[in-house]
Amino acid sequence: MADEDITLDSDLPERDPNTTDMFGNPEPAPAPPAAESAAYTVIARKYRPRTFEDLFGQEAMVRTLRNAFASGRIAHAFMLTGVRGVGKTTTARLLARALNYETDAIHAPTLDLSQDGRHCRAIVEGRHMDVLELDAASRTGVADMRELLDGVRYAPVEARYKVYIIDEVHMLSTGAFNALLKTLEEPPPHAKFIFATTEIRKVPVTILSRTQRFDLRRVEPEVIVKNLEMICAAEGARVEAEGLTLIARAAEGSVRDAQSMLDQAIVQAESGQTVSAASIRDMLGLADRAQTITLFEQTMKGEAGPAIETFRGLYGYGADPAQVMGDLLEHCHSASVAKAVGPQALIMPKEQAARLTGIGAALSAGTLSRVWQILLRAHEEVRRAPDPAAAVDMALIRLAYAADLPGPEEALKKLQAGEALPGGPAPSGGGGGSSGGGAGGGASAVARQMAPPQAQTAPEITLRRFEDVIALIEQKRDISLRLDVERFVRPIAFRPGVIEFEPAPGSPNTLIQRLAGRLKEWTGTPWLIVAQGGGGAESRWESQKREEREARERIEQDPFIRSVMAAFPGAEILSIRAQPQPDVQPSGEDESETEED
Repeated sequence: MADEDITLDSDLPERDPNTTDMFGNPEPAPAPPAAESAAYTVIARKYRPRTFEDLFGQEAMVRTLRNAFASGRIAHAFMLTGVRGVGKTTTARLLARALNYETDAIHAPTLDLSQDGRHCRAIVEGRHMDVLELDAASRTGVADMRELLDGVRYAPVEARYKVYIIDEVHMLSTGAFNALLKTLEEPPPHAKFIFATTEIRKVPVTILSRTQRFDLRRVEPEVIVKNLEMICAAEGARVEAEGLTLIARAAEGSVRDAQSMLDQAIVQAESGQTVSAASIRDMLGLADRAQTITLFEQTMKGEAGPAIETFRGLYGYGADPAQVMGDLLEHCHSASVAKAVGPQALIMPKEQAARLTGIGAALSAGTLSRVWQILLRAHEEVRRAPDPAAAVDMALIRLAYAADLPGPEEALKKLQAGEALPGGPAPSGGGGGSSGGGAGGGASAVARQMAPPQAQTAPEITLRRFEDVIALIEQKRDISLRLDVERFVRPIAFRPGVIEFEPAPGSPNTLIQRLAGRLKEWTGTPWLIVAQGGGGAESRWESQKREEREARERIEQDPFIRSVMAAFPGAEILSIRAQPQPDVQPSGEDESETEED
C-alpha cells in the first residue's frame, strides 16, 4: 500500500455532533482504521531458526559450509535432502541470506547472521526480488522451467547473487530436468541454485552430479527434548519431562513435528497448570509404555492369560491395537540392542531401559530374532484383520507359546540326542504359564514332565531366596561373578525366576547378562533380572562393612579399650578378629564329676 493511501486518525474530519442522517438519527463517528491482526503465530514458525547456530542436529553440514564460505570455495548449486521437518527449507533461506549478506562493515558472503543485513528481512519475508522461491510440485512442466531460466542471464537488481530456491525438486518432470541441466552445468557467476527434496532417489543423477549435496540428519530425541524445554521456558509453559520425551519419540527426528505437537500439548491443561505425560499420551494416541513393557514381559514368560488381560486393559483405555503391536516390536528391538551393546544404547527412561535389558539378558539372540519375526507377521495381521483386537489376542497367545521354542538347528540336535523339545505352557483357568521368570518358564516345566526318564536324572536346583543364589554361585566357584553380585547387587524383590535389584555405583554393564546366563545354565530355566532405580537393600559387601564399623565403634567405646588407648598414646586398632569360644559343659556335670574324682 502506498504512503498516500494510508489514512491516519488525525486526517479524519472532525464530526459535527448536530449532523444527522436521512432518518434524523445522529451519524455515527467514523471508524478508526482496522488494527493489525493479532493472529497467533504457531510455535513451529515462531521459533524457526534465524541463524546457522540455531539449526539442531546439523553440525556436520554447518561446519562444511562455514569452511567453504571462509575459504571462498562456494558451490553454485546445493542439494538439501532429508525427511520432513529437519530444516531443508529453513537452511535454504539461511543460505540465501548468507550469500547476499551485506552490512556497512561486511561486503562478502558469511555464515555469521547474528545481526540482520540489508537484505535479510526481505529474504525472510519472501519479498526480495533477487531471491526466487518456488514449489516444484505446482510448477512441474518444462514451460515453467524455461520461464524461470529466462531470467537467469540477467544480473541481480539489488543483492550480490540471484538465488533460486526450488522446493520438492524431485517433482519436476523429465523435460523440466533436461531444461535445467545445461544452465545448472554452466550458470552465470551471479546465479546460485538451492534445491530441497525428501525423495533424493527420484532426482536424476545428472542433476545430483552438478550440485553439492547435504543430507540433513534426523534429529536425535534428546536434542529435540532440549529444544522443547527451551520453547517451554520461553512460552512460560510447564510440561512434564516424560511428556516431552513422548513428543520427541513420536516426532521421529522431525523438529517441526515435535514443535507442532508441543503447540497442541500446551493447550491440554489450563493456564498455569502442568501438562501431564498422561494427557500427552492420550493426545498422541499412545499406549502406556510401562504397560506395554509389562505386556512384553508376560508374553516372554509364557503367561498368555495375564498378557491378554493387560492388552484388554490398554484397549479399554483407547490404545490402538496396531500401535500396541508396534510397541512390542520396538521393545523386542530394544531388548536385542541392549543385549548386544548394553543399556546405554537405549534412549528412554532408565527404569524402562533396565527392564528391557533384563528381558534381553534372559533370552538368547536366536529367541529374540524369532520373537521379532512373529511380531512382524502379527503386526501385518492386526492391520488387515476385520477385528484388530481379536488379532492381537491371537498374536499374544501364539507368542507366549512359541517364545521358548528352539530354532530349527537346535531342535534337530535335541532330537538326534534323544532329548525332549520344550513346548508352550498348558492353559489353566484364565491364566497360563508358570510363575517362574524368563521366557517360556511354563514351557520348560511342561518339557520336563514330557521328557523320558533318562532325561530327568539330573537333580533340579530350586532357589527360594536371594541367599540361595549367592550360595549357588559360591558352589559353582565363579569367583568374579560372586564378587560382583556381593558388591553391586542391592536386592529389592526375589521370587523363583525373577530378581529385582538396585545396582550399586560402579556396577558393571554386563552384570545382568552374566548373572542371567549363569543362572539359566545352572538351573535349566531362564531368569528375568531387572535393575531398578532405587529402593534396594544393602548389598552383602555393604552389610559386611557396616557390621565391621559397628563392631569397631562398640570396641572403641569399651572402657577397658579406652583405658589401654589412653595408657599407650599413638596406639591404633588395626584389625578385629573374633576369638573361637571353647566348648563349655553344664556346670552340674562338672561338679558331680569333680566330687566323684
